[in-house]
Amino acid sequence: MVVPAAPALVAIKEDSLYNEALQTADIVIPDSGYMTLLWNLTHKIKLNRISGLEFLLAFLNDEEIKKTKNILLIDPREFESEANRKYLNAVGFELAENASYVAPVYDKAKVEDPVLLRLVTEKKPKYIIINLGGGVQEKLGAYLRSNLDYKPGIICTGAAIAFLTGNQAKIPRWADRHFIGWLFRCFEKPGIYVPRYLKAFKLLTLMLRYGEATPLRG
Repeated sequence: MVVPAAPALVAIKEDSLYNEALQTADIVIPDSGYMTLLWNLTHKIKLNRISGLEFLLAFLNDEEIKKTKNILLIDPREFESEANRKYLNAVGFELAENASYVAPVYDKAKVEDPVLLRLVTEKKPKYIIINLGGGVQEKLGAYLRSNLDYKPGIICTGAAIAFLTGNQAKIPRWADRHFIGWLFRCFEKPGIYVPRYLKAFKLLTLMLRYGEATPLRG
């Protein structure tokens, strides 16, 4: 399952691996309020935005999910790994330190990780939650999906868990429902997020040009 954000979606034409990862995912959640708004302004059949943050909260609050210890978190840094495990254990999970894998910095042109693949093959977690950035996590999820000998639930919700742990801007649920979670991120770290979200305006051009078709390079 992938939850693409608008700043990552603008690369869908130039980044064939990202495009393929989205196309082959079993579930794609329309989390981007900007993308959903553009779609609904230009199409008769409307989309309802589904919040990736709300999905993650519902998933983590599910009592049956909490009963399993068979979860692997894929995190970008050690301190986030610790914070994520601490948060999940505080809400009812019982995760050990080895329930998290700190990912290396991947080459976006070829996201592969044989070390992680061996780990997943040995541990066979029921759920894999990938907490990496957009444009990378989807490719890593597709890589695992195509190389594993079983079918775990691979959930690519990126930074959503960091909103819960406090490692990123706290986003009130009302702000998430009203499509302005991005604004809280911009207030917290304008140097990082303002340029990122300005880049997302390119999505308008892509949607007007290609409509429902998949943008292909060339």
